[in-house]
Amino acid sequence: MHHQTVYSVGYGNLELPKLVDLLKQHEIEYLIDVRSSPYSRFNPNYSRAPLEASLRRDAIRYVFMGDLLGGLPDDADCYMDGKVDYDLVEQRPQFQRGIARLCKASSLGHRVCLFCSEAAPSRCHRSKLIGQVLVARDVPVEHILHDGTLMNQQAVIHQLTGGQKRLFGDGFTSRKRYGQVQADSRQGGLHE
Repeated sequence: MHHQTVYSVGYGNLELPKLVDLLKQHEIEYLIDVRSSPYSRFNPNYSRAPLEASLRRDAIRYVFMGDLLGGLPDDADCYMDGKVDYDLVEQRPQFQRGIARLCKASSLGHRVCLFCSEAAPSRCHRSKLIGQVLVARDVPVEHILHDGTLMNQQAVIHQLTGGQKRLFGDGFTSRKRYGQVQADSRQGGLHE
């Protein structure tokens, strides 16, 4: 089965019009918000309602999937030593449903782009979790950088690992420790 590339982008300090330009440059039809909480304290334009309205004006559909694919799950069993363990997140039925939806969209030829707050793909669960799972299912993943160029999933992982194979099944984790406070802090706008 042929799969359309799944793209990814993080807004970082990018202004919304520039993000929209990047999406249009890469002919993105659907922006898939994979933030666990689709709000931004620092840049309210990236909160769910204003973002969705802005994208609609440019004929890009907004789809929230942070409940399925977010990097800060509610399940305390997904945390080891305070960090999110992405191997544990991958096993969750919700995550698997989200991946199945992305694979279906890809197989139907839709141009979708994962969206989160972290600009650098190597620092985000878009690559360390979602991208890894998609590539393992033969779905190509390309990360849109702020200059408009693309970096493929393999190059991002090479950045993270220095080209070294992971031993003993050691998977990726979140950069930050969230621990038990994560679930209570979700309303405060934590994003990963």
